[in-house]
Parts: sequence; structure tokens; C-alpha cells
Amino acid sequence: TVLNVDSKCLIDSFIFSSHNKSMFRPRRPPPSFSSSSSRPQWIYDVFINFRGEDTRSSFVSHLYAALSNAGINTFLDDENLQKGKKLGPELLRAIDGSQIFIVVFSENYVHSSWCLDELQQIMKFHTDKDRVIMPVFYGITPSYLRKYAKQTFGEALTRSSDRNKFDISDYSDDVKENLQKKALIGASNLSGWDMSNYSNESNVVKTIVGEVLKKLDKKCLTIPDFPVGLESRAEQLIRFLRQNTRGVCLVGIWGMGGIGKSSIAKVIYNNLCYEFEDRSFLSNIRERWEKDRGPNDLQEQLLSDILTRKIEVQSVEWGKAMINERLCTKQALVVLDDVSTREQLNALCGNRNGIGPGSIIIITTRDARLLDILGVDFIYKVEELNKYESLELFSWHAFKEASPTKEFLPLSGGVVSYCGGLPLALEVLGSYLFKRRKEDWRSVLSKLKKIPNDQIHEKLKISFDGLEDRMEKDIFLDVCCFFIGKDKAYVTEILNGCGLHADIGITVLIERSLIKVEKNSKLGMHALIRDMGREIVRESSPEEPKKHSRLWCHEDVVDVLTDHTGTKAIEGLVMKLQGTSSDCFDTIAFEKMKRLRLLQLDNVQFSGDYEFFPKNLKWLSWQGFPLKYTPENFYQKNLVVMDLKHSNLTQVWKKPQVHISLDIFLL
Repeated sequence: TVLNVDSKCLIDSFIFSSHNKSMFRPRRPPPSFSSSSSRPQWIYDVFINFRGEDTRSSFVSHLYAALSNAGINTFLDDENLQKGKKLGPELLRAIDGSQIFIVVFSENYVHSSWCLDELQQIMKFHTDKDRVIMPVFYGITPSYLRKYAKQTFGEALTRSSDRNKFDISDYSDDVKENLQKKALIGASNLSGWDMSNYSNESNVVKTIVGEVLKKLDKKCLTIPDFPVGLESRAEQLIRFLRQNTRGVCLVGIWGMGGIGKSSIAKVIYNNLCYEFEDRSFLSNIRERWEKDRGPNDLQEQLLSDILTRKIEVQSVEWGKAMINERLCTKQALVVLDDVSTREQLNALCGNRNGIGPGSIIIITTRDARLLDILGVDFIYKVEELNKYESLELFSWHAFKEASPTKEFLPLSGGVVSYCGGLPLALEVLGSYLFKRRKEDWRSVLSKLKKIPNDQIHEKLKISFDGLEDRMEKDIFLDVCCFFIGKDKAYVTEILNGCGLHADIGITVLIERSLIKVEKNSKLGMHALIRDMGREIVRESSPEEPKKHSRLWCHEDVVDVLTDHTGTKAIEGLVMKLQGTSSDCFDTIAFEKMKRLRLLQLDNVQFSGDYEFFPKNLKWLSWQGFPLKYTPENFYQKNLVVMDLKHSNLTQVWKKPQVHISLDIFLL
């Protein structure tokens, strides 16, 4: 079994945690994971019960349009269009097949036997089958309805009080009427909307649509099948957005590739979309922007989504003008997903000026600098999943259960440890290992130590490809090969000495989520980002390490130094040996490494002429330097940092030296 210390700790803590005592018992997916096949099949989402002459051309018309625009399948009944006096089988089937009932009480509602017949049937389903009823009191108050029913039908209702069901079949007209009034009292006691308390009818309609969507659990956007950790991460942003209702609110979701930024944005969108009549989610902007009509297509989608009609954009500048003109009065919810440039933001209402007050704009990006420039109100940095969330997410994909089977637990721990809390990696590897043998799992784990998974690698490499100049890319590759865990200021000094302008370069890499500064100002990097960078170095010549620009793999370095196969392509090399090692190499191995600028040798011994050492070295870290003084023909004039800690030196130089470039000397 391939198992490292981290994965062993993960397994031990998972097994012995009281939170996971029943982990080996089969668990069914939580409700959010359940399949749609188990849900009731409704004919309609919503059934509207109303008095046509009072509200058909006003409130109900507006409400029906809003429900339909939100994708809610709504049955609109109008008693004036029905034939006969009794509720026909089609209407009864519509009532029976509706999930939610909206009852609009109005001035003449109580005088319509048709409305009351429907209401009685609706209340029957509310009582017997727990169907949802949402009453709206339009031009009439709940207290008036209750008073009317009690005064007019109080005695009759008392006589029929033994009837506890709203069932009118086979009843006399007298009893039927009494039960209708009982239904009227029951409905008027339910929580709803009394329009006399609201000044803006449009806002009430939006609220009703939002409540309907919540009850239906209709999601505007599809989220992952197994949304482990998404709700908790989205909750903080949702709270912030609900508390900031003035002006236009801009928030950013920032993090490395594959961390779940888009999924979190979708969860937030699904929670808030009920509150906005105008909304748009523009996905994969970075990728779509590069296509022939990419910018135009994105602008068309934004305008068409919010204006609810097809809009054709002639040019990007025309689209900008149209967005500013048409959206400036709209209170909209807009998500700009995977933004990579200011140009994209400028073209897609990525500011406060092009959209109406009360709007929310959510931007997901790998580049924190874009959010700083834009001056967003809040930046949410997406962190990796913790070890329990990681194991659960991986298990849903690898086993279709919330925890691994007992026999696969150690191997699962190894994979989860490798993924480092990155959802993309957990999903990709979990799905790949589903229903595979133990031998296959071991083979995959062994392979991952040498070769990253292609799907994960390509997703992460997008951030590297997005770097604007060669210097930023060189800094990234230097850090991932040599400087992880080293002091930021120390590394900055070295790379500045290499002419890479590391002060701004390292800042950019931090903004792009490629590196991070950890405790005590040490440079850090996600293990999969590190592997991605090192794979980029290998890609130049996979089978010939001597042609790689950087060498960090022990076996490759030994081969190059032993066989003297170094080339001018090599810019950096690190070799670490134990203090007890007796291995000794010849200095002639460096003869052809003319461009070598970074060299770390821990407890490494050399024989031969030090004249062969590269003249262009900027960083020399040689702990355990074997000599008592540095040889005179060891050229050091270009060194910026010289670290000879724990060496055998008794005297650094036999003769005084002038080192203009040397900024840091450690002994």
C-alpha cells in the first residue's frame, strides 16, 4: 500500500473521531444528493385561485407573468371560462396535481361559489396532504373574511362542526355551503400577504415568486451532485449580501483553479435569485472570451437575460453602450464567472456605474488584483476543504457513499492526502477510481508521485499560462523547484539578483493564487500547483533531464553529475545528501552549465578544479561545505546570496575579496 505519514494521520483521526463512529455503516445520500426520480411528479408547480373580475387584469396577470418568467409551471383558473356549475374532472385533476396553491382573496371573492368550491378542495389537500397554501389579501383584509364568515354562517358552521374534512362530495347544498365557509376561515388564518400593508405591488410579486421557488426547491443553476462544503462556504457571502442592500454591491470570490469558486457562486445565485426579477449568470468568461464572437456573445447573453428578449450585439463598444443604457435602471443579480482581465469587466457591467441601485454583482477570479482595482466591497478567499470534507467528497465519487469501505480506507487516505483539499482533484480521482481494484488504486497512487493527472494539470496550468511575462513565469518555476518553505525576503533578494524584478513578480503570483505567504513569511504553494510547475519544466524534454532548465529530482541530479551530461539549458540545480554520505563528484560536471544561476548543495563533496564552477551563479547554498577556505579559482563575483552554514570553513578567503553584488552572506 502506498501510504505517507499525512494520510496515516488522516485515517487515524478519522477512525477514532467520535464524529465518525458509524462510518462503516452504509449511509444514504442526504436530501440534496437524492435523485429526482424519487420526487413526486406534479402536473403543475402552482395553482392560482382568484376571482376573475376583481384581479384578472391587474394583480393576477402580473403574478402569473412573473411566475412563468421564473420557469414555474402555473395553472391559472378563471371561472368565467368554465362550462357548467360543478368542478369538472380536468380542474379537479389540476388541483390534485398542483404542489402549491396561491389564493387571491378580493372584494367579490366570497360571492363566487366557484371560487369557494375550489378553495374547499384546496383546503382539503392542505389538511390531508400537507400542500402549501399562500394567501394574498387584495383589497380585503383577513379579519374581514373571518368576520364575514362567522357572522353569516356561524350557526350553520356550528351545526356541521362534526365534519372535520373539507369534502363536499355527496353533501347537501346547505352542508356544502357551510364547509366552504369553514374553508374560508381556515384559509384566512394562514400566513400570507395583506396588500394593504404594502405600497409597492411589484415588490410583493417578487417576494411571492421567491417564496414559491424556495418551496419548490427549484434551482436556477445546477450545482455539483455532491456539494460537500459548498453551503457553509457560501453562507458567509450570502449573509454579507443580505446586509448590504444600498447602492450596487460588488463582491469577489478568489482562489486557485479547481478550488470551487464557480460552484460557490452558483449556490449563492440560487439562494438570491428568488429576490431578483432581473438576473444573469455568465459562466466561463475567460474561455468564452477567446472565441470568434466571444465578447459579443457574452454581452448578448447579459442583455437578453435581463431584458428577457433576444438582443443582438453588433460590436463590443456597441454592447457596452447598450448595457449602460438599458441596465442602469435595473435592479439585477449578475454573476461574472472566471474573469481574467479588466477588458472583460469593462465590457460586462463589471462596475457600479452600469447597473441600477440595489443590484448585486459577483465576480469569480483567480486574480485578486482585478478585485482590488475594481474596489469590490468584499473579497472571499476560497480555502481548501478540511480532511473530513475531503474524505467525504472523495467517497461520494469513488464509492457513491459518504465514507470509504473499510478495506479501501488506507488507500482513500493516500489519495485524499495527495489532493490537498482541492475539490477538482478529489472529484476527478474519485470518479476515476470508482469500481476499480485495489491493485489499480496502488498503481494510480504510485503514478501520481511522478506524473500529475492530465485533467487536473490542465486546469491548474491555466493560471500559469495567464501570467503576462516571462519573468513572472521564471519566478514561479524557481519557487516551485527550489524555494518552497524559504523566507520571502531572502528569495526576493536572490531573484532580484537574477534580474527578475521579484518584488512585483511575487506579488502577482500571490494575487493569482499560485503561491502564498505562510507563517513567519515563508513562501508556500499547494502541492498540486507545485507538481504542475515541475511538470511544465519536464515537458520541455521528458526523457532527457540534462535538457531541463531546473533539476530538483535526486536521481536526475545524480545522473547529470556522475555522467557529466550537464548542458547550458540548466539554470538551477539542487542536491541534498545526508551528512554521513561519502559520495563525491567531479567539478568538471559543471563545465557546460554556463547559465546556472541557482545552486544548492547540502553535504555534497566535490573533487577537481573549482574553475569549472559556473561564473554566473547568483545563489549558492552549500551547507556542509567540505573545505577550510574557498579556493581562489572559485569565481564568486556575481553571487548575490552565499549561504555556507554548518561548513568546515576556518577562513572564507585566503586573500581579501571585493564582492560588489553580494548582499547576503551566511556562515
